[in-house]
Amino acid sequence: MSLPPPETTRQQRRPTMKDVAAAAGVSLKTVSRVVNGEANVNDERRTAVLEAVAKLGFRRNASARDLRQGRSGTVGLLLEDVADPFYSILSRAVEEVARDHRTMVFAGSSAEDSARERELALAFCERRVDGLIVVPAGASHSYLLPEMQAGIPVVFVDRPPGDIEADMVLTDNAGGTRRAVEHLLSFGHRRIGFIGDAPQIYTAGERLHGYRQALESAGIDFDDDLVTQEVPSAAATADALDRLLEAPSPATALLCGNSRTTVSVLRELAQREIRLALVGFDDVELGDLLQPGLTVVAQDPGAMGAAAAHLLFQRITGAAVGPTQTVTIGTRLIPRGSGELPPA
Repeated sequence: MSLPPPETTRQQRRPTMKDVAAAAGVSLKTVSRVVNGEANVNDERRTAVLEAVAKLGFRRNASARDLRQGRSGTVGLLLEDVADPFYSILSRAVEEVARDHRTMVFAGSSAEDSARERELALAFCERRVDGLIVVPAGASHSYLLPEMQAGIPVVFVDRPPGDIEADMVLTDNAGGTRRAVEHLLSFGHRRIGFIGDAPQIYTAGERLHGYRQALESAGIDFDDDLVTQEVPSAAATADALDRLLEAPSPATALLCGNSRTTVSVLRELAQREIRLALVGFDDVELGDLLQPGLTVVAQDPGAMGAAAAHLLFQRITGAAVGPTQTVTIGTRLIPRGSGELPPA
């Protein structure tokens, strides 16, 4: 069957409830009751309305209905990168909670650009979202204060907002790296390198803090020469490994600050054919199939997304009032072999 020409398609309009009422031979009020699921309509008229709805392809305007009720039935979700596996799991968890509340999720990527984050967040607010969940890209979020004062709740996830008070859902980053270092120490390592993300990122700073805490608790001096913090890249990883492995007292173990760094390190080590004890922060897909398997400190992005969404809907519905809340989600160490190698 051929499609009508574009000019004809553009001129067509959506069928309205008046069209359905005329086709079914009933009143407009009866159509309204049927499409809104009300019970006080007899079976004959309900059947006539439903047949007319199916024949005409009528779809009710849910946005108009929600706005009359004081809600849009949508929330905004701002992530660093929707393609990142960590954030895709978090996003799916938010969607599942939103679905239970009959709410749609608008999602966007900030790409760690604070200007882009602001543009997207305000665009969501212009579309009258009922609330926002934000993975912050910058340190300043005062631009959201007018929106929050107007009644739009905001929950920050993964990192704190910096200069405003708001609900937060965070990972125990310091506790995770502390546990990883303690694990490597238990296998005899004393020269443990750390390759982290850019230092201005909150999670990178917290993970370095946990690394330092574990060393200090074990009576081992912190050594700047064992630490690299910058945006993950193949070149940065190669330079970091050169410095760590060619020093007079080289690293015998390595802790990677995030999954992208871990993957980059694995690729580089494979080219050099070097055996090095390794623990990654964040799990990596197929990490259990490597030889040896990859030992990781695993976050729970699904639990983070669900916690953020539950907290947001508690604010939207008024079930949660009062001071801001901070929810901290724990990590777990998964030993698979790479972190259990003794010093060479």
